[in-house]
Amino acid sequence: MPLWEVIRNIGLRDLIDISIVSVVVYWILLLLRGTRSLEILLGLSFLILAFLAARKWGLFTIHWILSNFIDSIIVFIIVIFQEDIRRALSTMGRTPFLGGKRFPPYQASLIEELVEASSSLARQRRGAIIVLEREADVISQVELGVELDAKLTRELILSIFSRDSILHDGAVIVKRGRIFAARCFLPLSDNPRVSKLLGARHRAALGLSEKTDAVVIVISEERGSISLALGGRLTRNLEMGRLRTVLTNLLIIQKRRKRVERKVKKLPEKSSNGEHTS
Repeated sequence: MPLWEVIRNIGLRDLIDISIVSVVVYWILLLLRGTRSLEILLGLSFLILAFLAARKWGLFTIHWILSNFIDSIIVFIIVIFQEDIRRALSTMGRTPFLGGKRFPPYQASLIEELVEASSSLARQRRGAIIVLEREADVISQVELGVELDAKLTRELILSIFSRDSILHDGAVIVKRGRIFAARCFLPLSDNPRVSKLLGARHRAALGLSEKTDAVVIVISEERGSISLALGGRLTRNLEMGRLRTVLTNLLIIQKRRKRVERKVKKLPEKSSNGEHTS
Protein backbone atom coordinates (compact mmCIF):
# COMPACT_ATOMS: atom_id res chain seq x y z
CA MET A 1 0.00 0.00 0.00
CA PRO A 2 1.41 3.43 -0.92
CA LEU A 3 2.54 5.67 1.94
CA TRP A 4 -0.08 8.28 1.03
CA GLU A 5 -2.85 5.70 1.37
CA VAL A 6 -1.54 4.67 4.78
CA ILE A 7 -1.54 8.31 5.92
CA ARG A 8 -5.06 8.86 4.61
CA ASN A 9 -6.35 5.84 6.55
CA ILE A 10 -4.98 7.09 9.87
CA GLY A 11 -7.89 7.89 12.18
CA LEU A 12 -8.26 9.62 15.54
CA ARG A 13 -7.75 6.36 17.43
CA ASP A 14 -4.47 5.76 15.56
CA LEU A 15 -3.27 9.27 16.39
CA ILE A 16 -4.04 8.75 20.08
CA ASP A 17 -2.26 5.38 19.98
CA ILE A 18 0.84 6.87 18.33
CA SER A 19 0.87 9.84 20.73
CA ILE A 20 0.72 7.62 23.82
CA VAL A 21 3.54 5.38 22.56
CA SER A 22 5.65 8.45 21.68
CA VAL A 23 5.17 9.98 25.13
CA VAL A 24 6.04 6.69 26.87
CA VAL A 25 9.20 6.21 24.78
CA TYR A 26 10.26 9.83 25.36
CA TRP A 27 9.64 9.47 29.10
CA ILE A 28 11.70 6.27 29.25
CA LEU A 29 14.58 7.96 27.41
CA LEU A 30 14.46 10.88 29.85
CA LEU A 31 14.65 8.48 32.79
CA LEU A 32 17.60 6.62 31.28
CA ARG A 33 19.47 9.68 29.98
CA GLY A 34 23.05 9.81 31.21
CA THR A 35 23.04 6.27 32.63
CA ARG A 36 24.59 2.99 31.54
CA SER A 37 21.06 1.67 31.06
CA LEU A 38 20.60 3.90 28.00
CA GLU A 39 23.67 2.36 26.37
CA ILE A 40 22.33 -1.13 27.14
CA LEU A 41 18.93 -0.18 25.72
CA LEU A 42 20.55 1.02 22.50
CA GLY A 43 22.47 -2.27 22.30
CA LEU A 44 19.26 -4.26 22.73
CA SER A 45 17.60 -2.17 20.01
CA PHE A 46 20.47 -3.01 17.66
CA LEU A 47 20.07 -6.75 18.40
CA ILE A 48 16.33 -6.60 17.69
CA LEU A 49 16.99 -4.83 14.37
CA ALA A 50 19.60 -7.48 13.53
CA PHE A 51 17.05 -10.21 14.36
CA LEU A 52 14.46 -8.67 12.02
CA ALA A 53 17.03 -8.22 9.25
CA ALA A 54 18.23 -11.84 9.62
CA ARG A 55 14.65 -13.11 9.35
CA LYS A 56 13.96 -11.01 6.28
CA TRP A 57 17.15 -11.97 4.42
CA GLY A 58 17.16 -15.65 5.41
CA LEU A 59 20.30 -15.61 7.60
CA PHE A 60 19.22 -18.74 9.47
CA THR A 61 22.17 -19.14 11.89
CA ILE A 62 22.04 -15.52 13.07
CA HIS A 63 18.25 -15.70 13.25
CA TRP A 64 18.39 -18.88 15.39
CA ILE A 65 20.94 -17.40 17.82
CA LEU A 66 19.10 -14.11 18.23
CA SER A 67 15.67 -15.76 18.51
CA ASN A 68 16.90 -17.85 21.46
CA PHE A 69 18.25 -14.71 23.10
CA ILE A 70 15.09 -12.68 22.49
CA ASP A 71 12.96 -15.42 24.09
CA SER A 72 14.52 -14.54 27.45
CA ILE A 73 14.75 -10.79 26.86
CA ILE A 74 11.95 -9.94 29.33
CA VAL A 75 13.86 -11.51 32.23
CA PHE A 76 17.05 -9.85 30.99
CA ILE A 77 15.36 -6.42 30.95
CA ILE A 78 13.95 -6.85 34.47
CA VAL A 79 17.37 -7.81 35.87
CA ILE A 80 19.38 -5.13 34.06
CA PHE A 81 16.89 -2.28 34.45
CA GLN A 82 15.60 -3.06 37.94
CA GLU A 83 16.84 0.25 39.40
CA ASP A 84 15.36 2.26 36.53
CA ILE A 85 12.06 0.35 36.72
CA ARG A 86 11.89 1.02 40.46
CA ARG A 87 12.61 4.72 39.89
CA ALA A 88 10.01 4.93 37.10
CA LEU A 89 7.31 3.30 39.23
CA SER A 90 8.20 5.61 42.11
CA THR A 91 7.90 8.62 39.80
CA MET A 92 4.51 7.41 38.55
CA GLY A 93 3.32 6.87 42.11
CA ARG A 94 4.13 10.48 42.98
CA THR A 95 1.99 11.99 40.21
CA PRO A 96 -1.05 13.85 41.59
CA PHE A 97 -3.60 12.10 39.32
CA LEU A 98 -2.52 8.75 40.78
CA GLY A 99 -3.00 10.04 44.30
CA GLY A 100 0.72 10.45 44.94
CA LYS A 101 1.70 12.19 48.15
CA ARG A 102 3.07 15.70 48.23
CA PHE A 103 6.08 16.32 50.41
CA PRO A 104 5.38 18.45 53.49
CA PRO A 105 6.41 22.05 52.77
CA TYR A 106 9.53 23.28 54.50
CA GLN A 107 9.27 26.47 56.53
CA ALA A 108 11.25 29.60 55.66
CA SER A 109 12.88 29.44 59.10
CA LEU A 110 14.25 25.96 58.31
CA ILE A 111 15.67 27.18 55.00
CA GLU A 112 17.47 29.95 56.88
CA GLU A 113 18.91 27.46 59.37
CA LEU A 114 20.16 25.30 56.48
CA VAL A 115 21.70 28.25 54.63
CA GLU A 116 23.46 29.62 57.71
CA ALA A 117 24.73 26.16 58.68
CA SER A 118 26.02 25.52 55.14
CA SER A 119 27.74 28.91 55.06
CA SER A 120 29.41 28.31 58.43
CA LEU A 121 30.57 24.83 57.41
CA ALA A 122 32.00 26.19 54.16
CA ARG A 123 33.88 29.00 55.96
CA GLN A 124 35.35 26.52 58.42
CA ARG A 125 36.09 24.02 55.61
CA ARG A 126 34.18 21.21 57.26
CA GLY A 127 32.99 18.52 54.86
CA ALA A 128 29.29 17.74 55.02
CA ILE A 129 26.35 16.21 53.17
CA ILE A 130 22.79 17.28 53.99
CA VAL A 131 19.97 15.34 52.30
CA LEU A 132 16.59 17.09 52.10
CA GLU A 133 13.88 14.53 51.41
CA ARG A 134 10.93 15.59 49.28
CA GLU A 135 8.36 13.18 47.80
CA ALA A 136 10.44 10.04 47.25
CA ASP A 137 11.49 8.04 50.29
CA VAL A 138 15.29 8.17 50.63
CA ILE A 139 15.64 5.77 53.55
CA SER A 140 15.39 2.71 51.31
CA GLN A 141 18.30 4.03 49.23
CA VAL A 142 20.80 4.76 52.02
CA GLU A 143 22.73 2.87 54.65
CA LEU A 144 21.05 4.26 57.74
CA GLY A 145 23.30 5.48 60.54
CA VAL A 146 22.19 6.91 63.88
CA GLU A 147 18.53 7.90 64.14
CA LEU A 148 17.99 11.24 65.89
CA ASP A 149 14.53 12.66 65.08
CA ALA A 150 15.67 16.09 66.26
CA LYS A 151 14.67 19.66 65.50
CA LEU A 152 16.65 21.10 62.60
CA THR A 153 18.86 23.93 63.84
CA ARG A 154 22.08 25.52 62.65
CA GLU A 155 23.78 24.63 65.95
CA LEU A 156 22.87 20.94 65.74
CA ILE A 157 24.11 20.65 62.15
CA LEU A 158 27.41 22.31 63.09
CA SER A 159 27.71 20.00 66.09
CA ILE A 160 27.08 16.89 63.98
CA PHE A 161 29.73 17.85 61.43
CA SER A 162 32.29 18.90 64.04
CA ARG A 163 35.57 17.07 63.48
CA ASP A 164 35.38 15.79 67.06
CA SER A 165 31.89 14.34 66.58
CA ILE A 166 31.43 10.61 66.04
CA LEU A 167 28.60 11.53 63.64
CA HIS A 168 30.59 13.73 61.25
CA ASP A 169 31.24 10.95 58.70
CA GLY A 170 28.45 10.36 56.23
CA ALA A 171 25.30 12.37 55.59
CA VAL A 172 22.51 13.94 57.59
CA ILE A 173 18.98 13.02 56.43
CA VAL A 174 16.30 15.69 56.83
CA LYS A 175 12.82 14.17 56.71
CA ARG A 176 9.58 16.16 57.14
CA GLY A 177 11.56 19.19 58.24
CA ARG A 178 13.41 17.36 61.05
CA ILE A 179 16.84 15.77 61.27
CA PHE A 180 15.89 12.11 60.97
CA ALA A 181 19.35 10.51 61.07
CA ALA A 182 23.07 11.22 60.88
CA ARG A 183 26.12 9.26 59.77
CA CYS A 184 24.21 7.79 56.83
CA PHE A 185 26.02 6.50 53.76
CA LEU A 186 24.68 7.18 50.29
CA PRO A 187 25.00 5.17 47.06
CA LEU A 188 27.78 6.45 44.80
CA SER A 189 26.86 7.62 41.32
CA ASP A 190 27.32 5.01 38.59
CA ASN A 191 27.02 7.57 35.80
CA PRO A 192 30.03 7.02 33.50
CA ARG A 193 30.01 10.72 32.56
CA VAL A 194 30.70 11.88 36.13
CA SER A 195 34.28 13.11 36.49
CA LYS A 196 36.58 10.64 38.24
CA LEU A 197 38.16 13.66 39.94
CA LEU A 198 35.09 14.27 42.07
CA GLY A 199 35.47 13.23 45.67
CA ALA A 200 33.36 10.70 47.55
CA ARG A 201 30.96 13.27 48.99
CA HIS A 202 30.02 14.73 45.63
CA ARG A 203 29.70 11.29 44.01
CA ALA A 204 27.48 10.15 46.89
CA ALA A 205 25.28 13.24 46.58
CA LEU A 206 24.93 12.65 42.84
CA GLY A 207 24.19 8.96 43.41
CA LEU A 208 21.24 9.64 45.71
CA SER A 209 19.93 12.44 43.49
CA GLU A 210 19.91 10.00 40.55
CA LYS A 211 17.68 7.56 42.46
CA THR A 212 15.34 10.00 44.26
CA ASP A 213 14.02 13.56 43.96
CA ALA A 214 15.95 14.65 47.08
CA VAL A 215 17.86 17.93 47.20
CA VAL A 216 21.39 17.26 48.46
CA ILE A 217 23.69 19.98 49.81
CA VAL A 218 27.42 19.18 49.74
CA ILE A 219 30.16 21.13 51.53
CA SER A 220 33.68 20.55 50.23
CA GLU A 221 36.30 20.14 52.95
CA GLU A 222 39.17 20.96 50.59
CA ARG A 223 37.71 23.98 48.79
CA GLY A 224 35.21 25.29 51.31
CA SER A 225 32.55 25.51 48.59
CA ILE A 226 28.84 24.73 48.59
CA SER A 227 27.33 22.47 45.91
CA LEU A 228 23.81 21.20 45.28
CA ALA A 229 22.88 17.88 43.68
CA LEU A 230 19.47 17.47 42.06
CA GLY A 231 18.26 14.96 39.50
CA GLY A 232 21.74 13.61 38.81
CA ARG A 233 23.22 17.07 38.16
CA LEU A 234 25.69 18.94 40.36
CA THR A 235 25.63 22.74 40.65
CA ARG A 236 28.79 24.00 42.33
CA ASN A 237 30.14 27.13 44.02
CA LEU A 238 26.78 28.40 45.25
CA GLU A 239 26.83 31.66 47.17
CA MET A 240 24.73 32.04 50.32
CA GLY A 241 22.05 34.15 48.61
CA ARG A 242 21.77 31.85 45.61
CA LEU A 243 21.49 28.78 47.87
CA ARG A 244 18.68 30.45 49.83
CA THR A 245 16.77 31.28 46.64
CA VAL A 246 17.14 27.79 45.15
CA LEU A 247 16.12 26.01 48.37
CA THR A 248 13.14 28.32 48.85
CA ASN A 249 11.89 27.70 45.33
CA LEU A 250 12.46 23.93 45.47
CA LEU A 251 11.09 23.28 48.95
CA ILE A 252 8.52 25.99 49.67
CA ILE A 253 7.13 27.63 46.53
CA GLN A 254 5.38 24.58 45.09
CA LYS A 255 4.07 26.28 41.95
CA ARG A 256 7.57 27.24 40.83
CA ARG A 257 9.27 24.00 41.80
CA LYS A 258 9.27 22.29 38.37
CA ARG A 259 10.51 25.43 36.63
CA VAL A 260 13.35 25.85 39.13
CA GLU A 261 14.29 22.17 38.79
CA ARG A 262 14.68 22.62 35.05
CA LYS A 263 16.78 25.76 35.54
CA VAL A 264 19.04 24.10 38.11
CA LYS A 265 19.58 21.06 35.86
CA LYS A 266 20.47 23.35 32.95
CA LEU A 267 23.12 25.24 34.92
CA PRO A 268 26.66 24.33 33.85
CA GLU A 269 28.31 21.70 36.00
CA LYS A 270 31.42 23.61 36.96
CA SER A 271 33.69 20.66 36.76
CA SER A 272 36.98 20.52 38.62
CA ASN A 273 39.32 19.51 35.85
CA GLY A 274 42.56 18.47 37.46
CA GLU A 275 41.14 19.20 40.86
CA HIS A 276 40.10 16.64 43.43
CA THR A 277 37.17 17.52 45.66
CA SER A 278 36.06 15.74 48.78
